[in-house]
Amino acid sequence: MSNIHVLVPVADGSEDIETVAIIDVLRRAEINVTVASCGKHKSVVLARKTKIEADAMIDECAHQTYQCIALPGGMPGAEHLRDHATLTQMLKDQVKHGRYYAAICASPAVVLSHHGLFKGVAKATCYPSLADSLITQEGAHTSQQLAQGPRVVVSGHCITSIGPGTAIEFSVKLVDVLLGPAAAEKVARPMYVHFDPSQL
Repeated sequence: MSNIHVLVPVADGSEDIETVAIIDVLRRAEINVTVASCGKHKSVVLARKTKIEADAMIDECAHQTYQCIALPGGMPGAEHLRDHATLTQMLKDQVKHGRYYAAICASPAVVLSHHGLFKGVAKATCYPSLADSLITQEGAHTSQQLAQGPRVVVSGHCITSIGPGTAIEFSVKLVDVLLGPAAAEKVARPMYVHFDPSQL
């Protein structure tokens, strides 16, 4: 097991594929993953009715240091993440201290952009239909730009991705930035996932 710790906040309505892909791929890389509920209970029902049991409640994680906080998307899950004060403060602390934070699908726009966490971030992506809410140093985006652009975007300590179909690529990129390309390749190969660090 590595000495890297990643927090994966979840809520009722988080996207099923994205949630499980992030947790699974990071754990395959022997990264310490804490799944934290932003709801009322550890038991969470995802957007397509998949039920998962979180490791902890988010408030129990507030004083821990994580090398990365990775947000799944999905609606209304992303809105629940956006509205949780403890998570918001933890994300702001990640930015303040130069630690990684990541989001996929709805969460880059609904959570990160909403809370002004793209200041200093040159590029990002999200689910294309939410393009109007994605504001970075480049300014506003169009849905066509995002749909035709990179599937995973790294800008400084911020990693973003488009949606369920890019969830494994996104997760492999998290392994890459946290542990290096050799570790990412080691995880990707047995899953038959193409990994080219020059393209992600």
